[in-house]
Amino acid sequence: MQDDGTDKIEAKGGHRLMVSRSGGTGLPVLFIASVAADHTMWDAVRARLTRPTVAYDARGHGRSDVAGAPLTVDDLAADALSVLDACGIDRAVVCGLSLGGLTAMRAAAMAPDRVAGLVLANTATSFPPPTLWQDRAKSAASGGWPDLIQPTLERWLTEGWRDAHPDETAKVWKMLEAMPPQGYADACAALETGDTAEALKGYSGRTLVIAGAHDASASVARAEEMVAMARDADLVVLDTAHIAAIEDPEGFTTALDTFAADLEARA
Repeated sequence: MQDDGTDKIEAKGGHRLMVSRSGGTGLPVLFIASVAADHTMWDAVRARLTRPTVAYDARGHGRSDVAGAPLTVDDLAADALSVLDACGIDRAVVCGLSLGGLTAMRAAAMAPDRVAGLVLANTATSFPPPTLWQDRAKSAASGGWPDLIQPTLERWLTEGWRDAHPDETAKVWKMLEAMPPQGYADACAALETGDTAEALKGYSGRTLVIAGAHDASASVARAEEMVAMARDADLVVLDTAHIAAIEDPEGFTTALDTFAADLEARA
């Protein structure tokens, strides 16, 4: 990956988002991260790609502005399209993981001509029950975010991987530790209310669904539901927990790049 650096862009609405771009040739990929993760969760995947990539910190995450109010999936999808605009990208593969997957589906519904293909990783069209996200938002906003870090890490990465990769696990811990608690609470609102089933059903392009065999947050069964909903979708199952892009970047990159190359061949 040729790193062209990071910069802040102004999204519609006036808030600023931290964006990271890399150069290359071919169909570009826009990466949208999980709740509680910043753009660096994609580093290992982006490093393996030779096509242009863009990753960014969602609102309230990393170095992007905190909304300070509940967010919706529509808000986040509008931000994703603002990033494409700011980077001068007319059309891209849009790859979202977890909440990023919901964001990607809504972006495809809002601007289908901008989305060359969808990659929906470790996600689902909704994440019930709403009370789960209400409770996590209240905990984070009231000073309880540090207590949520360890269970989040355990959901994200299998125990075997964490034991075998202590340095990388420590980096993920630091990323979670740096998460603005109010930003997390704001994003929980999007997960509480978000339902992108109709957005996915309405998307006429091709979709790649990536699932983790050990993902307790977005099971293989939920991934299979999305494949059944989509008009033209394939499923890849990796031997990971929730953040497959970190736990198996090689397998993730192979699936993504093969999908993008096939889109190019069909164009």
